[in-house]
Amino acid sequence: MGLGVVPKHIDDDLVAGRQPGDEREKRGDDAASSARVDTARNDQGHAHEGYYYMTVVQVGFGYDDDLTDPDELIDRYATLRDWSEALVEAGVSRVAVVHRFRRNASVVRRGVEYTFRSKFVERAVVDQRPDVVHVNGLNAPGRTWWLRRRLPDQTALVVQDHGGGVFTPPASLAQRVRRAVRRRAMSAPDGFMFTSVGRAVPWTRAGLIGSQQVVYDVIESSTSMVPVDHAWAREESGVAGDPAILWVGRLNANKDPLTVLSGFERLTAKYPAAAMTMIYGESQGESRVKEWVKERVDRSPVLRTRVRMLGHVLHFRLAAFYSAADLFVLGSHDEGSGYAVLEACACGASPVVTDIPSFRRMTAGGAIGALWTPGDAEDCARALAEAASRVTPAERRRVQDRFQSHLNWASIGRAAAGAYEDLVRRRRRAVGRSKSAW
Repeated sequence: MGLGVVPKHIDDDLVAGRQPGDEREKRGDDAASSARVDTARNDQGHAHEGYYYMTVVQVGFGYDDDLTDPDELIDRYATLRDWSEALVEAGVSRVAVVHRFRRNASVVRRGVEYTFRSKFVERAVVDQRPDVVHVNGLNAPGRTWWLRRRLPDQTALVVQDHGGGVFTPPASLAQRVRRAVRRRAMSAPDGFMFTSVGRAVPWTRAGLIGSQQVVYDVIESSTSMVPVDHAWAREESGVAGDPAILWVGRLNANKDPLTVLSGFERLTAKYPAAAMTMIYGESQGESRVKEWVKERVDRSPVLRTRVRMLGHVLHFRLAAFYSAADLFVLGSHDEGSGYAVLEACACGASPVVTDIPSFRRMTAGGAIGALWTPGDAEDCARALAEAASRVTPAERRRVQDRFQSHLNWASIGRAAAGAYEDLVRRRRRAVGRSKSAW
């Protein structure tokens, strides 16, 4: 089963020969799939430069029973809100959101029309008369399939990945039946959005994304965080070290803090003044990993004097920590995108992150920061040393420039609008061929 047609119109650094990270990304993603991948360039090739004459409707099937006010829901789903506003800024003529809620309501905010429904969400979507419908999350294939049946033939349907998706071969008859049902349901969308094409590979291998469905590489989210003065940030945050290294992330097996600590420990042989600050939340079920991390730090004379475990920090304070850090490190084995990586890049901290599809995409294959093999402490130490050797104000500006040119909301809005337009064109062409065949 192939990836189908993959329009790489989102990011110029994915075009062969443009950036030093290209071949690494191409090897990582293409080698993982035996699919034939056609590329269809669509560099903002809309009819009117800076304007997309279409109605885009985003759909949220999730339900939060603790929310009583529509504005609370809009603020809780910040990515949904900011993505929609980015589309407006990119020139999409009409942007709407339909979301499940405890009661019916309508809100217009910053040019985006929000419709909330306690039931009949699909009917509310159809009433918007959309050109393209964007379903958030791959976790509602049944409802997405039913929505497709309600939509007009001309309306395009795209589903966006928001993380998850570890596939194992179905062992029992019941699992095989569930897989077959899901495969049928996931045939409904015309296309899918992933932060990196490489993240779609497990879905295609499992037969859940077909060769005729389009996969667009559009980064899942961005951030509105802005950097603060470096010297002030050092004083405000207490982040120190040469280099100063920052971890922001949960303490769980996927993010692999133990491997990161081992890599950092090795780094200190070359950079004895290095120090690491760890910021993390207190999530249910992660206390055991937190205990292991504390034990690992306490029993190492090297780590005990160089690792500061802060725990939770309010989000509005994080800009000071990112702006104070020279390097940002994570050991993730799988990520839909990486919100903390985006925030670090926005503030100029070089990302030293694992060589997984989403991080390859965000760093242009390691063109900023450095990539390392998940679970490999020695390679983590190498990547940290490589990035530490380039810690300069100029390098900090280069990381920020990468964010501003490829990772900010304006860039994502343009990329998404271009993908929508391409998908609408493909859908209408396919419907036209189908009708002419009759």
